[in-house]
Amino acid sequence: MANAEKVALITGANKGLGFEMARQLGQAGVRVLLAARDPQKGQAAAAKLRSEGLDVQFLKLDVTDKRDHAAASAFLEERFGRLDILINNAGMAAEAFGSGKVSTTTEDAIRRTFDTNFFAPVLLTQALLPLLKKSGAGRIVNMSSILASQTLHADPKSPIYDVKSFSYDASKTALNSFTIHLAHELKDTKIKVNSAHPGWVKTDMGGDAAPLEIPEGAKTGVQLALLGDDGPTGGFFHLGKPLPW
Repeated sequence: MANAEKVALITGANKGLGFEMARQLGQAGVRVLLAARDPQKGQAAAAKLRSEGLDVQFLKLDVTDKRDHAAASAFLEERFGRLDILINNAGMAAEAFGSGKVSTTTEDAIRRTFDTNFFAPVLLTQALLPLLKKSGAGRIVNMSSILASQTLHADPKSPIYDVKSFSYDASKTALNSFTIHLAHELKDTKIKVNSAHPGWVKTDMGGDAAPLEIPEGAKTGVQLALLGDDGPTGGFFHLGKPLPW
């Protein structure tokens, strides 16, 4: 399937990595639905990309609202009859990175973080899976983080060993588990499901100290969204290299 025929939906795409992935997929010829919960910001972001000559339109989608999931599914069914690419990008962190001790993490922080980073992508994917199955080569990309790696968190020699934010890390680890389980369920189909670590990127969440610019951080998600038929599924990657679970 040529990229020009593909339809992609990216959550949390009015800024940061989501916006840049929308740009890069648009530049590759993909028709992009830029999803965001704030209509004003989402419409402005989509208009910016259209001014660059890209096929991008705004879709109102609060990932924590199941009514929006249903509305998105109905819109896609009526307008395109399928979905080729789903990038579960919307995410949040309730604590500063490295400061989320288990003993002091509040129930509210855990629930809010899991609602956005885990339950939302699971439930949205479930709602859109029938449309992805109508694609000739569906791709699901879950935007995770190296901070989800249990292997690296348990290794005293790891660079992330002392960078622990309990609610965020645990939510992304759960998201990785979702990737593994869904990829297994879909192993006999043409749908590929993978987790992406974008790197430490200069976004609102990553901060100005991050070493990577946003265009570089967007590359992994875009690569996984455009995988060929011989590409991997059920993996965890950064710029084409596998990461330990």
